[in-house]
Amino acid sequence: MTHFPVTDSTLSARHLAIFMQDKYGFNDRVTCKIFRTGINHTYMVVNNEIKYVLRIYCINWRSKLEISEEIRLLNLLKDNQISVSYPIPDKNENYIQTLEAPEGTRYAVLFSFAEGRKIRNLTHKTCFSIGMLMARMHKVTINQKIERINYDINTLTEVPYANATSLFSESMEEMQFLKKSCTHLKTLFSEVQGNMRNGIVHLDLWYDNMNIVDDSSITLFDFDFCGNGWLMLDKTYFIMQLFNTEPDRGLYKTKLQSFMNGYQSITPIPDEEKRLLPIAGIAIWIFYLGVQSSRFDNWSNIFLSENYLKHYVGIIKNWMNFYDIEINKGGPIK
Repeated sequence: MTHFPVTDSTLSARHLAIFMQDKYGFNDRVTCKIFRTGINHTYMVVNNEIKYVLRIYCINWRSKLEISEEIRLLNLLKDNQISVSYPIPDKNENYIQTLEAPEGTRYAVLFSFAEGRKIRNLTHKTCFSIGMLMARMHKVTINQKIERINYDINTLTEVPYANATSLFSESMEEMQFLKKSCTHLKTLFSEVQGNMRNGIVHLDLWYDNMNIVDDSSITLFDFDFCGNGWLMLDKTYFIMQLFNTEPDRGLYKTKLQSFMNGYQSITPIPDEEKRLLPIAGIAIWIFYLGVQSSRFDNWSNIFLSENYLKHYVGIIKNWMNFYDIEINKGGPIK
């Protein structure tokens, strides 16, 4: 019987457990359970009461080189005592596993488990601690590069907008707003690129990608979007998510200040970065709309629609209204 071709599959957790015994020398009581499907597939692995996280990269999402560079970054951070979930080598000191799935070759990496839990409603003290941890990470990654995406105004806005046009008509009011935003952002950032701190960034740091034991014990994970770019992008992304999860704008302001204070207790933030933080948020929102659009077939189709786009652009406009941004104007975050 000839099997019909597939574009995406979910690998058997039971058979992955057997695979882990062979590759990592785990005992026959090892357990593997699927935790989440999405951009990648995540499994929880337990052997001798030690927890691990197995990531199965979706096909044609990250190349083997890109994954190797992610691993290199994580080992660099770990060696510099930055609290991250780090890759675990197999019996032969290999970090990347190759799996022949029905749709083609997929890669897998085993990571250490980040102790603690995800906390959506962050305290002021936790925001301060996150700021400190991010700043310590940036002191390691500043002026460093990896062979992955360069986050610039083209990859943050123009390419994502083009991806979105495959799903949404450019005649929509929301798409016209995004196109105008791309044009203004390109003009603005072309004038300041030489004045910004650059390095390796995470670009997905929010409460869902960090586990917390207490207010100051935090472990970062999921570096799948790591790349090269302005260091302010990590601060902006965290601040955007704080804006989304803290509806009380008074509390948002004080938690934001705690985060900024924590960051600046480790390293200063140039005034130009402070000025551009809110404006960079628009670029990041456009970028992630592009990710959602490019992954419609095997991830975002359960939510990505015209109504979602209207809601999404509404969030961007709320952010702009809060910071009194007219695309080419933005106040600093002190």
